[in-house]
Amino acid sequence: MSDREKKLVMFFGLAAFVLVNFFAISWFQSQKEKIARQLTDAKGKVAVAQATADNYDTVVDEMNWLGDKSPAPKTGQLVATELETYASNQATTHQLEIKRRAIKPNDETGVYFNRAKVEFNVTGREDSLYRWLDRLQMPDQFKAVTSMRLSPDAKDDTKIDATIEVEQWYIPLVEGTDTSMPEETPAPGPEAAPAPAPGVAPTPEATPAPAPEAINPPGTE
Repeated sequence: MSDREKKLVMFFGLAAFVLVNFFAISWFQSQKEKIARQLTDAKGKVAVAQATADNYDTVVDEMNWLGDKSPAPKTGQLVATELETYASNQATTHQLEIKRRAIKPNDETGVYFNRAKVEFNVTGREDSLYRWLDRLQMPDQFKAVTSMRLSPDAKDDTKIDATIEVEQWYIPLVEGTDTSMPEETPAPGPEAAPAPAPGVAPTPEATPAPAPEAINPPGTE
């Protein structure tokens, strides 16, 4: 082999060595980055699992409460009407003057619950207003005051003018769902005797024999 051929062999060998090392380094670098991402994801999952474990008791209590208090499915129109009627009656009970009330469009973007909304503008004494708000803030019935603006009454400084928004969370009634109670099936009565075949005299029912009279032993008459 001539010197020129030896130099070509060495050159190609060196080039192959460089290329192999370049691709090897690139592959190891990509693997290192992949493992780093997997490690970061694993640490995040461990942190979430640890937070869930730490809050387990609280979450269980909340889920149990939600299961016990969850309302029956209803249509949004019915919920909004009932909420408006309830708030109006409570305002009248607590001697508040209703200046304006309106049923607002329902928020139907929830995954499990939708929200009915009503807006009220009332005026009255401070203690009456606070009692009314207390009757509207009822978490166990999924009712809450979500917006409130207070200002002194322009005509009577002993009264407060309030504009509030009340919402109620509800489970939407799916079309075709029957929420009525199932009808009770009547208990079966005694079976009727089969009718006799044509031309055959009916079989008389057997009359039970009378109980034998008590016989006195001899000498006791």
